[in-house]
Amino acid sequence: MHTKDKKVFGKALMALTIVFFYLPIVFMVIFSFNDSKSLTAFTGFSMRWYEAMFKNHSMMESLYVTLIIAVIATIVSTIVGTITAIGLVYSKKWVKRFIQQVNDLPMMNPEIVTAIGLMLLFITFQIERGFTTLLMAHIAFCIPYVMLSVMPKLRSLDPNLADAAMDLGATPWQALTKVIVPQIMPGIVSGALIAFTMSFDDFIISYFTTGQGVKNLSIMVYTMSKRVNPSINAISTLVVVFITISLLIANIIPVMRQKIRKKEVAESGAFKQPKKGPKIVIGLLIAALAIGLFSYKKAADDNKPFAGQTLHVYNWGEYVGENFLSNFEEQTGAKVVMDNFDSNEQMYIKVANNESYDVLVPSDYMIQRLILEDLLQPLDREKIQPSLDLLDPNVLDQPFDPGNQYSVPYFWGSVGIVYDKRKVDVKDLEEEGFNIFLDPKYKGDLYLYDSERDSFMMALKALGYSMNTENPDEIQAAYNWLLQCVQTMNPEIVTDEIIDNMAQGRKALGLIYSGDATYVMSENENMGYFMPTQGSNLWSDGMVIPKNAKNVDLAYAFINYTCQYEAAYDNSSYVGYTASNMEAQDELAEGEYAGIDSYVPRSGNPKDEVFTYNENTRKTIADLWSRVKIAASNATE
Repeated sequence: MHTKDKKVFGKALMALTIVFFYLPIVFMVIFSFNDSKSLTAFTGFSMRWYEAMFKNHSMMESLYVTLIIAVIATIVSTIVGTITAIGLVYSKKWVKRFIQQVNDLPMMNPEIVTAIGLMLLFITFQIERGFTTLLMAHIAFCIPYVMLSVMPKLRSLDPNLADAAMDLGATPWQALTKVIVPQIMPGIVSGALIAFTMSFDDFIISYFTTGQGVKNLSIMVYTMSKRVNPSINAISTLVVVFITISLLIANIIPVMRQKIRKKEVAESGAFKQPKKGPKIVIGLLIAALAIGLFSYKKAADDNKPFAGQTLHVYNWGEYVGENFLSNFEEQTGAKVVMDNFDSNEQMYIKVANNESYDVLVPSDYMIQRLILEDLLQPLDREKIQPSLDLLDPNVLDQPFDPGNQYSVPYFWGSVGIVYDKRKVDVKDLEEEGFNIFLDPKYKGDLYLYDSERDSFMMALKALGYSMNTENPDEIQAAYNWLLQCVQTMNPEIVTDEIIDNMAQGRKALGLIYSGDATYVMSENENMGYFMPTQGSNLWSDGMVIPKNAKNVDLAYAFINYTCQYEAAYDNSSYVGYTASNMEAQDELAEGEYAGIDSYVPRSGNPKDEVFTYNENTRKTIADLWSRVKIAASNATE
């Protein structure tokens, strides 16, 4: 290859690399102005997601926490790391070698190990996790990166530099600040930038060391894994804009200063001490960002019934509408701190370990478990009866909580089969039901849901058994059914990935929750939803008040607010799951979700059931499902 051709090839490769790195950012910025919730189709220009972002107290709070933690962690770790590195230069060899090995260990360790270690440390010393523990953890893992950046600069210095400065009359402090630090400043700056980036971007360590509703952006995005909220595009765009402006200032101002110096030299033969213009401009920029962050906070209104109070809610991720929390805060004057969980079992661990929340939103069988273990407060009927009167009778008085003594319905729905109408014959679904997951016609073109309850429900229903069976032979038969499926049909076992994957028509069919199917069908008209006549799971999630709740009156206000038409409509229209409020449910079924039969669960099929809690059966099914997944992994190798 000729030199000219090599240059052309190199430029083309560089251009492709730039496109590869920056095209996703451009895509994100464009879709932050999208009029619809779609992440793939631009339907028109709108600022709605920026408005939603500023109204979203939790999202703005997460940005504020991210920046504050990153800035403080950077300052502290840079000071500590720099001083430690300088001290090591003048230490004995064995001390230097030992400290360097200790410093390298956190960077070589998998991050999950560091995260669990820090979490156990805080638990052992009974330090309540929150902002302080999150900050301590970030400082701890940032210090090694600062030291790693500073040490090479220190090694390049003359070891007698400090002594020479003091021989010329400098004090030890002056020798440090006037001689050593200026020489190693590039290393300090690079270490500080790395520390800021690591802190701003961290998820794993943050997730295990925080609590009390304190979340950074990484944790916030993680809670949106079920459905990416387009507001995250807006907040990410703001971060990109801020970084871009900062980089422009950092690059343009030195050039301007250089021109000013040349002009001064040309005019007077010397130049004056450079002004601190860049520092002032950058300081003003940071101040403007801080003002923007705080602008979303509204002054407390003492006339509102719960002004100044804080409600702690533990809910599923992405389970509330765009304006749900902000409207509640506006009405009551209270602040809502909402933590998110991925599974009922994750929620149970925190509640069983006496972590305090005012409202929980568990599923049916978990509500039953919490009642049996005396972890919930009985509800005051007089306070909730007007709200119960607004709800669909089909979701009230369920077997897991007869008479709704402990819970008020939040969402409800079913589990069925989402399918691509272009690939799947409806006759196959009608004839086979859940047994279509064993039909060789669809081999390699289906999804199983990574949930032991729902997967065993499907197998038990396919075999004609109750999904709440305690019969060991029936459970074993369901296990064999699932083994046959994973060994012969080559399914892909997924969780929430099924939502976007089926919306894009990547497989023929899969097991799915009705609310997720509603979203899929609204995004892709070629998708359908089918509930086999063999029966299925009719589930419901309810709001409950734990025994250790600290703000019970505000919890009742939240529950009653959630049951009202406006709140229920906002939640259901955004999330896609069925509203418990009858008026909101009917309006959405006839309006936004008209023609989408997954939205309202069917009634009248005697084989449809609600899960009940049984500890022995739960453990057995969990163990068997683990074996099914191992068999699936072996089948794909």
